[in-house]
Amino acid sequence: MSLLQWIVRGVPRLRSGGNPGYNPLRSIVHLSRFTVSYHCDKKMAKKYSCLGYFSYGTPNFYSSVSRPFPSLLGTNMQNIQKKISVNRSSLSSKSVSEKLNEGMEEKFQRAQNDLILDYGSKPTIPQRLVQNAPDPLQAYLQLMRFDRPIGSWLLFWPCGWSIALAATPGCLPDLGMLALFGAGAVVMRGAGCTINDMWDKDYDGKVARTAARPLASGALTLFDALVFLSLQLSIGCLILLELNWYSVLLGASSLGLIVLYPLMKRVTYWPQLMLGFTFNWGALLGWASVRGTCDWAVCLPLYAAGVAWTLIYDTVYAHQDKCDDAIIGIKSTALKFGDQTWKWLSGFGLTFVSCLLLTGYNAQLAWPYYSAVAAAALHVTNQVRTLDINNPGDCGDKFRANRHLGWVLFAGIVGGTLLKSNKENPPSLELNLMSNEL
Repeated sequence: MSLLQWIVRGVPRLRSGGNPGYNPLRSIVHLSRFTVSYHCDKKMAKKYSCLGYFSYGTPNFYSSVSRPFPSLLGTNMQNIQKKISVNRSSLSSKSVSEKLNEGMEEKFQRAQNDLILDYGSKPTIPQRLVQNAPDPLQAYLQLMRFDRPIGSWLLFWPCGWSIALAATPGCLPDLGMLALFGAGAVVMRGAGCTINDMWDKDYDGKVARTAARPLASGALTLFDALVFLSLQLSIGCLILLELNWYSVLLGASSLGLIVLYPLMKRVTYWPQLMLGFTFNWGALLGWASVRGTCDWAVCLPLYAAGVAWTLIYDTVYAHQDKCDDAIIGIKSTALKFGDQTWKWLSGFGLTFVSCLLLTGYNAQLAWPYYSAVAAAALHVTNQVRTLDINNPGDCGDKFRANRHLGWVLFAGIVGGTLLKSNKENPPSLELNLMSNEL
């Protein structure tokens, strides 16, 4: 028997509507199935204030029961009614049962409204494309998160940084290679999301923010997702084969990370670290695709900087779902760090900036790069200083703002590479070389 079940059984039985022993409060708890999945430990009181705990670790039942229950989301009214554990034969008053049904219908309708595909009054271009797509195609586009391109940007930027670093001094990065990696980021991010949703199908239905995803809501089956995943991986393979063989082998070696990442949240509080290893593989692959091999003195610090950056933005992202994650047993750095999140993020930010400085030093970049690193440091500092970990909206906004940091660093790398030639090859030296050739 869980702690919440014990508390519910201890609630005094109420006598209402001529039904001796009927406890409407207990019935509402059973309706939500909350007592089945609730878990509590003594440390949760300090970490998860959003769950409404007293200081001594006992759940504040009345504040917890008032919030929408994620287990109601992604189901239909018939399934909800089947799971009602109220003994209807003991209800002789129609007013009580009707009132209960009306309350459940209102809660279900509110949940369904929250799950309707609504991008607001000014949807972005990807969101408009999804809205205007044929109905059967919409579910697949949502499965690969085509309407949420922030993940593709975060996957692409380590690739873009690495390609720009590998450019010839005084030259712009290879635009064709950037376009190829951009397409690959969209496809492989979609494949990763498909794999993640296949693993988390049962969990997503219990979390308010993810209950409308195609697999969790039943819009697509696991077989549909598997066929779509095969198509995405095939396209990703074709893109990878456009690179040199060193890059092909290096890129193929990341598939294990892509498959294993969704499982990490079940076994460790550090799934964000595994995501960092996965999402920043492009820091190695981008340089190799241009130069034919990796310069580890440049690529490894850039890769480490990307991992630290991922730990920052994905911990912020995880704070959006920490209440639901704590209930259903999903682990994350947000739950591990709790109220000490700002200290950890500060450490990750220091690592991020230090590794970027080492990358620029080893690559011998010019001053525009260091200006961009300074701007990135200010960005991270402002995010850590102003972050409200108990405000999901603020966490979501700060998570999405990281695409701007990617642009800043990319511009700094390009500028640092363009001016690098003036430092290494002054005009007098170039004229001497030309005269010798003549």
